[in-house]
Amino acid sequence: MYEFQAKIRYSETDSNGNLSLLGLLNYFQDSSIFHSDSLGAGVEALKDQGMFWALSAWQIVVKRYPKVCETVTVGTAPYEFKGFMGNRNFWMKDESGEMIAWANSIWSLVDIQSGMPKKCPPEIQEIYKLSPKLDMEYAPRRIQFEGEPVREEKIEVVKHHLDTNMHVNNGQFVDIDMDFLPMDFSVGQLRVEYKMQAHLGTMLYPAVYRGRDKIGVALLSEDDKVYCNVEFTKKEDGKTC
Repeated sequence: MYEFQAKIRYSETDSNGNLSLLGLLNYFQDSSIFHSDSLGAGVEALKDQGMFWALSAWQIVVKRYPKVCETVTVGTAPYEFKGFMGNRNFWMKDESGEMIAWANSIWSLVDIQSGMPKKCPPEIQEIYKLSPKLDMEYAPRRIQFEGEPVREEKIEVVKHHLDTNMHVNNGQFVDIDMDFLPMDFSVGQLRVEYKMQAHLGTMLYPAVYRGRDKIGVALLSEDDKVYCNVEFTKKEDGKTC
């Protein structure tokens, strides 16, 4: 298990002065980076061994979004290794210790040279102390959309979308898709299914599925292969999602 404290920055907030969904996702993603680095298995250490962890799926549930200058505790813990896959939970607590957001994630270990999944070596697994799974309602990894989509204008991958692996950052996919949400759509649950890597110059073709309480976005190739599926569930007053 790994935790750190942070104060919500103005640069991380939305138009309401609350931490944005992307800001929350970034806190969770960063906590896994900090955790691995503290154990000597960070990004650079894995790169030297010809490997990196690629995120395969997110499920983030939000009870409330903290306000600017609010102090929070962010934590993460891996709970399972299976073949080339590793699973992690995340959480964010307020100053009283109340859980205000939590998440599940699925990761795949990838061989840099081949680009293929690689079974997690015992020496990597032994670095981490596994924790019990977080008590939450786990959604399926696969996202199924309902209805007919509306095709939106294509989007080109540019430099600010890329991460250290030179493909679109996990959070950038979500950030792109959030532009299709109405201004009054507060997200109570985010699910993301990553299917293919997108690189500089890649053209993304959005297909948007609009419902009353759910909005889904598939980012597709020109021949309709899926780069990423995202499902946003609207937050109801007084409820987690």
